Amino acid sequence: MTLSTDAMIEHLEQTGSYRVLRRLQPGLTMAPGSAGARYTGIVLDVETTGLDTSRDEIIELGMVKFTFTETGALAAIGETFSGFQQPGRPVPAEITEITGITNAMVAGQSISPNAVAAFAADASLIIAHNAGFDRRMAERVWPCFMDKHWGCSASQVNWRAEGLAGSKLGYILTDLGYFHEAHRAVDDCQAALHVLTCPLPRSGSLALSQILHAASQSTVRIWAERAPYEQKDILKARGYRWSDGSGGSRKAWWIEVPAAGRDAELAYLHTNIYGYVVNLPAREITSRERFSDRI
Repeated sequence: MTLSTDAMIEHLEQTGSYRVLRRLQPGLTMAPGSAGARYTGIVLDVETTGLDTSRDEIIELGMVKFTFTETGALAAIGETFSGFQQPGRPVPAEITEITGITNAMVAGQSISPNAVAAFAADASLIIAHNAGFDRRMAERVWPCFMDKHWGCSASQVNWRAEGLAGSKLGYILTDLGYFHEAHRAVDDCQAALHVLTCPLPRSGSLALSQILHAASQSTVRIWAERAPYEQKDILKARGYRWSDGSGGSRKAWWIEVPAAGRDAELAYLHTNIYGYVVNLPAREITSRERFSDRI
Protein backbone atom coordinates (compact mmCIF):
# COMPACT_ATOMS: atom_id res chain seq x y z
CA MET A 1 0.00 0.00 0.00
CA THR A 2 1.32 3.41 -0.98
CA LEU A 3 1.02 6.02 1.73
CA SER A 4 0.13 9.63 0.98
CA THR A 5 2.73 12.29 1.69
CA ASP A 6 0.84 13.47 4.78
CA ALA A 7 0.53 9.89 6.06
CA MET A 8 4.28 9.32 5.59
CA ILE A 9 5.08 12.52 7.46
CA GLU A 10 2.74 11.57 10.30
CA HIS A 11 4.30 8.09 10.48
CA LEU A 12 7.84 9.50 10.61
CA GLU A 13 7.01 12.07 13.28
CA GLN A 14 5.16 9.53 15.44
CA THR A 15 8.37 7.52 15.75
CA GLY A 16 9.90 10.36 17.74
CA SER A 17 13.10 10.07 15.70
CA TYR A 18 12.19 12.42 12.87
CA ARG A 19 10.88 15.91 12.41
CA VAL A 20 9.76 16.99 8.95
CA LEU A 21 10.04 20.62 7.85
CA ARG A 22 7.50 21.87 5.33
CA ARG A 23 8.32 24.39 2.61
CA LEU A 24 6.58 27.63 3.44
CA GLN A 25 3.69 28.27 1.08
CA PRO A 26 2.79 31.98 1.32
CA GLY A 27 -0.80 32.38 2.34
CA LEU A 28 -3.07 33.49 5.14
CA THR A 29 -3.74 31.66 8.38
CA MET A 30 -6.98 33.18 9.62
CA ALA A 31 -7.09 33.79 13.34
CA PRO A 32 -10.17 33.58 15.56
CA GLY A 33 -11.80 36.91 16.24
CA SER A 34 -10.68 38.63 13.07
CA ALA A 35 -13.86 40.70 12.88
CA GLY A 36 -13.80 44.40 13.68
CA ALA A 37 -12.04 47.49 12.40
CA ARG A 38 -9.33 46.83 9.82
CA TYR A 39 -5.95 48.52 9.51
CA THR A 40 -3.29 48.32 6.81
CA GLY A 41 0.20 47.11 7.56
CA ILE A 42 3.32 46.41 5.52
CA VAL A 43 6.04 43.85 6.12
CA LEU A 44 9.27 45.30 4.69
CA ASP A 45 12.71 43.86 4.00
CA VAL A 46 15.80 45.26 2.31
CA GLU A 47 18.84 43.49 0.90
CA THR A 48 21.98 45.61 1.00
CA THR A 49 25.67 45.73 0.10
CA GLY A 50 26.58 45.24 3.77
CA LEU A 51 25.57 45.89 7.37
CA ASP A 52 26.87 49.44 7.87
CA THR A 53 23.76 51.63 7.92
CA SER A 54 25.79 54.77 7.28
CA ARG A 55 27.75 53.57 4.24
CA ASP A 56 26.19 50.50 2.66
CA GLU A 57 23.41 50.71 0.09
CA ILE A 58 20.09 49.04 -0.66
CA ILE A 59 20.07 46.70 -3.64
CA GLU A 60 16.58 45.22 -3.22
CA LEU A 61 13.35 46.31 -1.55
CA GLY A 62 10.47 43.97 -0.83
CA MET A 63 7.12 44.83 0.75
CA VAL A 64 3.96 42.83 1.37
CA LYS A 65 0.78 44.63 2.35
CA PHE A 66 -1.75 43.10 4.76
CA THR A 67 -4.78 44.09 6.81
CA PHE A 68 -5.20 43.36 10.50
CA THR A 69 -7.49 44.01 13.45
CA GLU A 70 -6.68 45.77 16.70
CA THR A 71 -6.30 42.36 18.40
CA GLY A 72 -3.48 41.37 16.01
CA ALA A 73 -5.52 39.02 13.85
CA LEU A 74 -4.55 38.91 10.17
CA ALA A 75 -7.56 39.58 7.95
CA ALA A 76 -6.12 39.62 4.41
CA ILE A 77 -2.89 39.68 2.42
CA GLY A 78 -2.66 42.42 -0.17
CA GLU A 79 -0.28 43.65 -2.84
CA THR A 80 3.41 42.87 -3.13
CA PHE A 81 6.14 45.37 -4.05
CA SER A 82 9.55 44.28 -5.29
CA GLY A 83 12.40 46.15 -6.94
CA PHE A 84 16.16 46.22 -7.50
CA GLN A 85 18.41 49.25 -7.16
CA GLN A 86 21.93 49.59 -8.56
CA PRO A 87 24.39 50.67 -5.85
CA GLY A 88 27.29 53.06 -6.31
CA ARG A 89 29.78 50.21 -6.21
CA PRO A 90 29.72 46.56 -7.33
CA VAL A 91 27.72 44.12 -5.24
CA PRO A 92 30.28 42.40 -2.97
CA ALA A 93 30.88 38.74 -3.74
CA GLU A 94 29.87 37.69 -0.23
CA ILE A 95 26.51 39.45 -0.64
CA THR A 96 25.90 37.68 -3.95
CA GLU A 97 26.73 34.38 -2.24
CA ILE A 98 24.19 35.07 0.53
CA THR A 99 21.37 36.61 -1.50
CA GLY A 100 21.93 35.41 -5.06
CA ILE A 101 21.72 39.04 -6.24
CA THR A 102 24.32 39.73 -8.92
CA ASN A 103 25.63 42.91 -10.53
CA ALA A 104 23.77 41.95 -13.71
CA MET A 105 20.45 41.83 -11.82
CA VAL A 106 20.80 45.36 -10.43
CA ALA A 107 22.51 46.98 -13.44
CA GLY A 108 20.58 50.07 -14.51
CA GLN A 109 17.83 49.40 -11.96
CA SER A 110 16.30 51.99 -9.65
CA ILE A 111 13.29 52.09 -7.36
CA SER A 112 10.99 55.06 -7.84
CA PRO A 113 10.50 57.09 -4.63
CA ASN A 114 7.03 58.01 -5.87
CA ALA A 115 6.11 54.35 -6.34
CA VAL A 116 7.34 53.50 -2.84
CA ALA A 117 5.46 56.44 -1.31
CA ALA A 118 2.26 55.49 -3.12
CA PHE A 119 2.49 51.87 -1.99
CA ALA A 120 3.10 52.84 1.64
CA ALA A 121 0.63 55.74 1.79
CA ASP A 122 -2.22 53.93 3.55
CA ALA A 123 -0.09 51.84 5.91
CA SER A 124 -0.65 52.36 9.64
CA LEU A 125 2.30 50.19 10.64
CA ILE A 126 5.53 49.03 9.02
CA ILE A 127 7.05 45.79 10.37
CA ALA A 128 10.55 44.52 9.66
CA HIS A 129 12.33 41.51 11.11
CA ASN A 130 15.27 43.69 12.11
CA ALA A 131 13.70 47.11 12.23
CA GLY A 132 16.78 48.69 13.78
CA PHE A 133 18.56 48.00 10.49
CA ASP A 134 15.79 48.10 7.87
CA ARG A 135 14.26 51.37 9.07
CA ARG A 136 17.58 53.19 9.06
CA MET A 137 18.39 51.96 5.57
CA ALA A 138 14.91 52.62 4.15
CA GLU A 139 14.56 56.15 5.57
CA ARG A 140 17.85 57.23 3.99
CA VAL A 141 16.46 56.49 0.53
CA TRP A 142 12.68 56.93 0.94
CA PRO A 143 11.70 59.67 3.42
CA CYS A 144 8.03 58.56 3.25
CA PHE A 145 8.86 56.00 5.94
CA MET A 146 9.89 58.65 8.47
CA ASP A 147 6.32 59.49 9.48
CA LYS A 148 5.20 55.88 9.92
CA HIS A 149 4.78 53.76 13.04
CA TRP A 150 7.29 50.89 13.02
CA GLY A 151 7.42 47.52 14.75
CA CYS A 152 9.99 44.73 14.86
CA SER A 153 9.05 41.05 14.60
CA ALA A 154 12.49 40.06 15.94
CA SER A 155 12.80 42.18 19.09
CA GLN A 156 9.18 42.95 20.02
CA VAL A 157 8.06 39.33 20.35
CA ASN A 158 9.38 37.34 23.32
CA TRP A 159 10.45 34.31 21.29
CA ARG A 160 12.55 32.85 24.11
CA ALA A 161 9.57 32.87 26.47
CA GLU A 162 7.66 30.94 23.81
CA GLY A 163 10.31 28.22 23.87
CA LEU A 164 11.94 29.09 20.54
CA ALA A 165 15.67 28.84 19.95
CA GLY A 166 16.19 32.47 18.99
CA SER A 167 14.82 35.49 17.17
CA LYS A 168 16.40 34.93 13.74
CA LEU A 169 13.71 34.37 11.13
CA GLY A 170 15.18 31.04 10.03
CA TYR A 171 15.26 29.75 13.61
CA ILE A 172 11.64 30.77 14.19
CA LEU A 173 10.42 29.08 11.02
CA THR A 174 12.33 25.90 11.85
CA ASP A 175 10.84 25.78 15.34
CA LEU A 176 7.39 26.23 13.79
CA GLY A 177 8.06 23.41 11.31
CA TYR A 178 8.85 25.34 8.13
CA PHE A 179 11.71 26.39 5.85
CA HIS A 180 11.86 29.01 3.09
CA GLU A 181 14.13 30.54 0.47
CA ALA A 182 15.93 33.04 2.69
CA HIS A 183 17.72 36.31 1.92
CA ARG A 184 15.56 37.60 -0.90
CA ALA A 185 13.43 40.55 0.14
CA VAL A 186 9.91 39.43 -0.77
CA ASP A 187 10.56 35.84 0.35
CA ASP A 188 11.67 37.10 3.76
CA CYS A 189 8.59 39.36 3.93
CA GLN A 190 6.30 36.42 3.20
CA ALA A 191 8.07 34.34 5.84
CA ALA A 192 7.79 37.09 8.48
CA LEU A 193 4.11 37.59 7.65
CA HIS A 194 3.46 33.88 8.05
CA VAL A 195 5.13 33.99 11.46
CA LEU A 196 2.78 36.82 12.48
CA THR A 197 -0.26 34.63 11.70
CA CYS A 198 0.83 31.63 13.79
CA PRO A 199 -0.36 31.21 17.38
CA LEU A 200 2.72 31.23 19.61
CA PRO A 201 3.65 27.81 21.05
CA ARG A 202 3.23 28.51 24.76
CA SER A 203 0.97 31.54 25.18
CA GLY A 204 -1.25 30.85 22.18
CA SER A 205 -1.28 34.57 21.43
CA LEU A 206 -0.42 35.99 18.03
CA ALA A 207 3.00 37.49 17.41
CA LEU A 208 1.38 40.54 15.82
CA SER A 209 -0.58 41.25 19.00
CA GLN A 210 2.70 41.51 20.94
CA ILE A 211 4.12 43.85 18.30
CA LEU A 212 1.01 46.05 18.40
CA HIS A 213 1.22 46.28 22.18
CA ALA A 214 4.91 47.21 22.06
CA ALA A 215 4.31 49.77 19.31
CA SER A 216 1.58 51.44 21.36
CA GLN A 217 3.83 51.94 24.39
CA SER A 218 6.15 54.88 24.95
CA THR A 219 9.64 54.08 26.16
CA VAL A 220 12.46 56.23 27.52
CA ARG A 221 16.04 56.00 26.32
CA ILE A 222 18.59 56.87 28.99
CA TRP A 223 22.23 57.56 28.20
CA ALA A 224 24.70 56.82 31.01
CA GLU A 225 27.13 59.50 29.88
CA ARG A 226 30.58 59.57 31.47
CA ALA A 227 29.85 56.36 33.37
CA PRO A 228 33.00 55.08 35.13
CA TYR A 229 34.87 52.68 32.85
CA GLU A 230 35.08 50.03 35.53
CA GLN A 231 31.28 49.82 35.59
CA LYS A 232 30.97 48.79 31.93
CA ASP A 233 30.47 45.09 32.67
CA ILE A 234 27.69 45.86 35.16
CA LEU A 235 25.97 48.11 32.63
CA LYS A 236 26.28 45.50 29.90
CA ALA A 237 24.87 42.79 32.16
CA ARG A 238 21.90 45.04 32.95
CA GLY A 239 21.08 45.40 29.25
CA TYR A 240 22.88 48.62 28.36
CA ARG A 241 24.35 48.91 24.87
CA TRP A 242 27.37 50.92 23.78
CA SER A 243 27.10 53.74 21.24
CA ASP A 244 30.41 54.90 19.80
CA GLY A 245 29.06 58.32 18.81
CA SER A 246 29.02 57.64 15.08
CA GLY A 247 26.37 59.26 12.91
CA GLY A 248 25.81 62.06 15.40
CA SER A 249 24.66 59.75 18.20
CA ARG A 250 25.74 60.19 21.82
CA LYS A 251 28.91 58.38 22.87
CA ALA A 252 27.67 56.51 25.92
CA TRP A 253 26.11 53.37 27.30
CA TRP A 254 22.33 53.50 26.83
CA ILE A 255 19.20 51.55 27.63
CA GLU A 256 15.54 51.81 26.66
CA VAL A 257 13.00 51.22 29.45
CA PRO A 258 9.21 51.54 29.74
CA ALA A 259 8.20 55.14 30.39
CA ALA A 260 6.93 54.16 33.85
CA GLY A 261 10.39 52.79 34.73
CA ARG A 262 12.35 55.96 34.03
CA ASP A 263 12.70 57.19 37.62
CA ALA A 264 13.63 53.75 38.94
CA GLU A 265 16.35 53.31 36.30
CA LEU A 266 17.82 56.76 37.00
CA ALA A 267 17.83 55.96 40.73
CA TYR A 268 19.70 52.72 40.00
CA LEU A 269 22.34 54.60 38.02
CA HIS A 270 22.76 57.26 40.69
CA THR A 271 23.16 54.67 43.45
CA ASN A 272 25.01 51.81 41.78
CA ILE A 273 26.98 53.30 38.89
CA TYR A 274 27.88 56.91 39.74
CA GLY A 275 27.52 56.99 43.53
CA TYR A 276 25.85 60.41 43.37
CA VAL A 277 22.97 62.17 41.62
CA VAL A 278 23.91 63.21 38.09
CA ASN A 279 21.87 64.90 35.38
CA LEU A 280 21.62 62.30 32.60
CA PRO A 281 20.03 62.79 29.17
CA ALA A 282 16.78 60.87 28.66
CA ARG A 283 14.26 61.00 25.84
CA GLU A 284 10.76 59.61 25.43
CA ILE A 285 10.37 57.50 22.29
CA THR A 286 7.28 56.36 20.38
CA SER A 287 6.93 53.99 17.45
CA ARG A 288 7.25 56.97 15.08
CA GLU A 289 10.93 57.33 16.01
CA ARG A 290 11.81 53.92 17.44
CA PHE A 291 14.50 52.03 15.45
CA SER A 292 15.44 55.18 13.52
CA ASP A 293 18.54 57.37 13.42
CA ARG A 294 16.49 60.32 14.67
CA ILE A 295 16.90 59.59 18.39
